[in-house]
Amino acid sequence: MDNTKDISIVVPLFNEDESLPHLAEWIDRVMEEHHFDYEVIMVDDGSKDTSWQVIEELHAKNPRYRGVKFRRNYGKSAALNVGFAHAQGDVVITMDADLQDSPDEVPDLYHMVKDEGYDLVSGWKKVRYDSKIAKNIPSKFFNWTTRKMSGINLHDFNCGLKAYRRDVVKSIEVYGEMHRYIPVIAKWAGFTRIGEKVVQHRKRQYGVTKFGLNRFVNGYLDLMSIMFISRFGKQPMHFFGLIGSLSFLLGFVSFVVVCVKKFCGLMALTNSVWFFVSLFFMMLGALLFLTGFISELICRNSATRNVYLIEKELD
Repeated sequence: MDNTKDISIVVPLFNEDESLPHLAEWIDRVMEEHHFDYEVIMVDDGSKDTSWQVIEELHAKNPRYRGVKFRRNYGKSAALNVGFAHAQGDVVITMDADLQDSPDEVPDLYHMVKDEGYDLVSGWKKVRYDSKIAKNIPSKFFNWTTRKMSGINLHDFNCGLKAYRRDVVKSIEVYGEMHRYIPVIAKWAGFTRIGEKVVQHRKRQYGVTKFGLNRFVNGYLDLMSIMFISRFGKQPMHFFGLIGSLSFLLGFVSFVVVCVKKFCGLMALTNSVWFFVSLFFMMLGALLFLTGFISELICRNSATRNVYLIEKELD
């Protein structure tokens, strides 16, 4: 039986019970106006309020609304990864639950993927209503850095409003806090038709922002991780082995020079700082080489990296 829909809308959420009824009403209106066959997958990331009860009520009124409830808070990446696994639409749309993303953008995003051939379209909140110091300026710096490192010309990598061809979400894995870098992950998976659309950004009406300084700092650590994994994830020995070999070679050459000077009577072996420097580089090289070998053996084989405790599901 083919359950494929035109659109799957994946909504990760945490403590958004006030906004969910308004979001659902808005989504339904847009979908019905454009005659889309759709589903909405709401992933409750361990909310402490009544968000899950609201999702159950929405499902009772409209079976198109499906839900997944985590037993505890795992983060946005986990919610998106599970939502992607459940999605059945030809085009998968992601949006935040706080009403700052407009469902009115969905039809244009859908047509950019379905009719214009994009693999992924990322929203660009060109005009923002967030705190300039706490969020806007750090966000611009973050986006500039990611553009330079990834070679993907997007202005707003972290925008929650995105559209994907179904093949994309079924081919990538999102974990940790890698949701910021889904375009980078998609590019390295071979999906290179990545576009951008200016979208409306709205002021938050309910609840509080989940953005904090720790997420900004973690974002750069995740960027380093994703760039390394993308390039060397399958063959870490190419990275550690090369640096280790160069370090060992440098130390060995230094050691030979020191020994030659010793035998020529030009210096005392153990009194020379270069003797200890050469030993250090040789030991460092050996350790890096060993690190690369061990990494090669355990490379990305964690069976529990994307396993989450799910308390309830609504299908």
